[in-house]
Amino acid sequence: MSENSTLAPQIAALIEMFPGIGFQKVLGIEVVETAIDRAVVRLPHRMELCGGGNALHGGVISSLLDLTGALAAWSGHDIARGMKASTVTLTVNFVGAAMGAAIVATGAVRRRGKELIFCDVEIVEDTEARRLVATGSMIYRIV
Repeated sequence: MSENSTLAPQIAALIEMFPGIGFQKVLGIEVVETAIDRAVVRLPHRMELCGGGNALHGGVISSLLDLTGALAAWSGHDIARGMKASTVTLTVNFVGAAMGAAIVATGAVRRRGKELIFCDVEIVEDTEARRLVATGSMIYRIV
């Protein structure tokens, strides 16, 4: 359920194609929702993404955090300010293992500067319990 109609057409198009971009496609992410300065992304559980046993690999969780924060940053971006982007910093706090369940990341822009966008992301299991898996923050740059 996306609110892309409130976004600039170029940003809405970028969000539409986001799951089909190389690495995102390999991970198998699904964009659940976008709004200005907010994104919700789901990652289905697959054994190919596990590091040991049935737990998703920490690198997969970190990648989801990065991708979700970036999407939140893009969702409120004014394209007149540029279209080149990169992650500047990424901090991940692992709280619990994602065992055999899909995970959902919710990203929100905390502060938007001239070039730097500060985002917070929370990742939970996609179950009724919504058990916390990780939290984190990132700084994303768009010029």
